[in-house]
Amino acid sequence: MPTTTTQGVTVTVTTNYLPDYSSPSQEHFVFAYRIDIRNDSEYTVKLLRRHWFISDANSTVREVEGEGVVGRQPVLEPGESHQYMSGCNLKSGVGKMEGTYLMERLANGEQFQVTIPEFTLMVPYRMN
Repeated sequence: MPTTTTQGVTVTVTTNYLPDYSSPSQEHFVFAYRIDIRNDSEYTVKLLRRHWFISDANSTVREVEGEGVVGRQPVLEPGESHQYMSGCNLKSGVGKMEGTYLMERLANGEQFQVTIPEFTLMVPYRMN
């Protein structure tokens, strides 16, 4: 599980290939990913924005940016975690995602970037 910690905020990612929603003959591969964000800092923080880069084996790169995650801007007290599930589709059976979250320390309004670790999206039969 890829994991990174930035300024006391730890992001861990797990992924799954979804064969029931995919159609390899149509170059359509669907993946789900779960993000776990843990606040190990001494400050209460709020997730404001996300910024993703999604790449596939065809050298296609998509950029996705917007408010919050899955419609929420979670506030995390010290020691708290927030988990969410999302997904993406690729035109190849192999790809990767990486990005950042824009966070804010509520005590002083200071904003900072938290790294989302790069993770691989790969259909299971491509692993061998």
